[in-house]
Amino acid sequence: MVTKMSLTKLTTISILLFLSFSPTTTQTCKSTCGPVPVKYPFGTGSGCGDPPFQTRVTCNNQHLTFITHTGCYPITDIDYSNQIIFITDLSMSTCACTQPSKGFSLDWDAPFSFHDDTVFALLNCDVSSSPIFKSDRNNHTVSPVCDTGSGSRVCERLNNCQAVSRLGVLVSTCCVYTPVDLGPSFEMDLQKLSCGSYSGLYGFKEHPDNPESWKYGVAIKYKFNFNNEYPPMCANCEKSNGVCGYDGPYNSFVCNCRSGINTTTDCSFEATWNSSSRFLRKSDEGLWMYALALLVTWMMA
Repeated sequence: MVTKMSLTKLTTISILLFLSFSPTTTQTCKSTCGPVPVKYPFGTGSGCGDPPFQTRVTCNNQHLTFITHTGCYPITDIDYSNQIIFITDLSMSTCACTQPSKGFSLDWDAPFSFHDDTVFALLNCDVSSSPIFKSDRNNHTVSPVCDTGSGSRVCERLNNCQAVSRLGVLVSTCCVYTPVDLGPSFEMDLQKLSCGSYSGLYGFKEHPDNPESWKYGVAIKYKFNFNNEYPPMCANCEKSNGVCGYDGPYNSFVCNCRSGINTTTDCSFEATWNSSSRFLRKSDEGLWMYALALLVTWMMA
């Protein structure tokens, strides 16, 4: 007759055997998306990273993408130490190709801003209708917002690009526009500005005279939160090879571990678990049968 104690032992044995033989589940939140490492505050799927960034940075088909109301842009790199995202706009003009574009803007309510190294060159603007150009007292066309210092050198170098000079399609007008001139909404609407296209540059100072070596794209700063503080719980999670995420109606912090388990602390328990699993997998069938016999004997005692 099976006693209540024996039934409890049998249940315990069943659970242990199930855990020992059950296949390991895969980690829901990944630490990479294609070649780009993904760390807090970004995530690779639902429940990963930090909620305010969930719809701004996404991972689809191993491609990390930055999303604003003007479009979707590939992320080429992330500098986590300095909190900078580097993106590219496939429609922008570069030294290799000048082409029409609708411009680029940030969402005003998103935790992003343009990095100080980012420079915009507005190209092929209509002097007669563009608001960035005005007439002075002598009816000369001037622009109070264009950088006539180092900016004029940017425009000159763009026209000296081999692809541009070879085709003979020179930039008719060029106005270097710094991000602060875009206003608090960070809006660059080329249609309103009556400009045909733009170039985005960063790291310009490294090769000021060689436009073919310029880094074409946009450097964007991000903040973790209002105080820009990295959550200590998330730091501990990542140190234990976990990925920071959130869960529940209040978006409570969770640490997603490689085994697929979510914890409220970190994944340090997996080191012991994995060590035990490796030992068990290396054991032979005889040892498993011996262990099972001991368990049965214990159950019947």
